[in-house]
Amino acid sequence: MSAPDWSALVPCLLATAAAAVAVLLVTFAVAVRRGLHRIVDVAWGLAFAAVAVVAFVLSDGHGDDGRRLLVTAATVVWGLRLSLHIAHRSRGHGEDPRYAELLDKAPGNRTRYALRTVYLSQAGLVWLISLPVQLAAHSPSPLGPLDAVATAVWAAGLVFEAVGDRQLARFKADPEHRGRIMDRGLWAWTRHPNYFGDALVWWGLYLLACTTWQTALAGLVSPVVMTLLLTVGSGKRLLEKRMADRPGYAAYAARTSGFLPRPPRRGPSRHRR
Repeated sequence: MSAPDWSALVPCLLATAAAAVAVLLVTFAVAVRRGLHRIVDVAWGLAFAAVAVVAFVLSDGHGDDGRRLLVTAATVVWGLRLSLHIAHRSRGHGEDPRYAELLDKAPGNRTRYALRTVYLSQAGLVWLISLPVQLAAHSPSPLGPLDAVATAVWAAGLVFEAVGDRQLARFKADPEHRGRIMDRGLWAWTRHPNYFGDALVWWGLYLLACTTWQTALAGLVSPVVMTLLLTVGSGKRLLEKRMADRPGYAAYAARTSGFLPRPPRRGPSRHRR
């Protein structure tokens, strides 16, 4: 297997960093104008898609065309689906409690604090997590059996995430479920099917970059960081902290896996919402 052209990859890394920052700065301007910082969550997937497109353009003539197209399409499909889902879910809602709590602790100007701690930090994370996408786009190695496995892992993650989101949205839309805990479908197997699917997507994208030991090592930070964000960072940990006092949640958590899907444990009768 051939290694990427590092002399071509370095300028791409700079350009993709600029793309991620540009998306988040535009989002910051819109958020300040609207007085609503939760829209940064919509920009998360869009920023990944922008990085993938820039890497695709700049890798022309350096990477295998099939691999370039596959990793770009996979990233864009995931990013756009996530952004559209979050935009639809948050429509008509006020500020996200996470951002309200964070900005209430701002030491000084809230706007500048939001720019540093929310927008620029997320741009940095987008760039870091996207490393496998950029490495894969610049890899001259043709697609092979490992890439079929990688695509299957990515697809499984996307389906798991999308189905979990859809099941929860339909559940919440039913007035009879108000105040109850969602424990049906994929949510009976894991308390966070959307987060698990998200992590699986990025392990699949990482595998697309594993064409040499150098790219495998350089890209490993991506799925590790994404998985940590989803489990002990701003994902699962914060959400469960907010849900802890909900009636029925303790029993649900006791019988349902926190992340990796598995059959629910036997226990008290379920509280359904």
